[in-house]
Amino acid sequence: MQRKAYVPGTAALLAALLAGCTSGSGGGGPTDDANPGTTSAATAEAQPGKYRTLPEPCGAVGHDTLDSLLPGIPQIADADLRDKAYRGEAALTYDTDRKVGCHWKVESTAATDRLSVDFERVVSYDNTVSDDDQAQTLFQRMETAADLPEPSPSAPSASSASSASSTPPASSTSSASATPSATASGKASSPSSSDPSANPSSGTSGSSSGSASGSASADLQPRALSDLGDEAYLDDQLGGSGSTAEQRTVTVVFRTSNVVVTIQYEEQPMAVGVVPDSKEMQDRARNLASQLADALNG
Repeated sequence: MQRKAYVPGTAALLAALLAGCTSGSGGGGPTDDANPGTTSAATAEAQPGKYRTLPEPCGAVGHDTLDSLLPGIPQIADADLRDKAYRGEAALTYDTDRKVGCHWKVESTAATDRLSVDFERVVSYDNTVSDDDQAQTLFQRMETAADLPEPSPSAPSASSASSASSTPPASSTSSASATPSATASGKASSPSSSDPSANPSSGTSGSSSGSASGSASADLQPRALSDLGDEAYLDDQLGGSGSTAEQRTVTVVFRTSNVVVTIQYEEQPMAVGVVPDSKEMQDRARNLASQLADALNG
């Protein structure tokens, strides 16, 4: 009869143990429910870029375009040397799927011209950052390093300035001293050595300097471009002075998806005092950039 007294105690102990196991398994339920949400967020990877390969850089620029950018090529009499000039020189690279480039250098009777075209395909190694976003970061870093000036506030008023110069009272009294376009056009036929000191930002010379007015020079300053690729900018720098010929360097950089393209176009005249035409060089570089952008999108 005494043994029966222990049965209720044993049953109570078993009930307590069962209750503890039940509460432990119930506590693990919310933790397990939270894990699927965490793993699903981690597996949401950023999208890869549009481009997986790059074009062959030395073949990306046509002969007609090279003739325009490098006028010395058509002047080469020897056919083999001319073909070599057209081919350019490929840049050293260790991964043609990531970065390629080509360079040309040609001398003419008037100047030495250099052209380089570089393609870089950007790949993000961060699953949370897309290739496009990584390429955008690279482009913005390059644009910041270029230190482009703020857009000129006087650019919108250029038309009013030109209209004011056309009125008889203003043109007779102040156009020669206050209007840069009047002095530029007035000295179009004179030697260009006076133009660099009067308007170094335009950098025009010869007969073509007459077409570069004061309003046009504001449009030729380094700036962002809105009609090229996903984003683009143009830089224009003039170097050298005094006894050396002034070299102009026009750089156009644009991004299309995860590819960043850099064009650098340089011209150094043979004669001292001659300044390369800014508008002409910018137009040539931008035309090439448009061709390359169309080829990438095609």
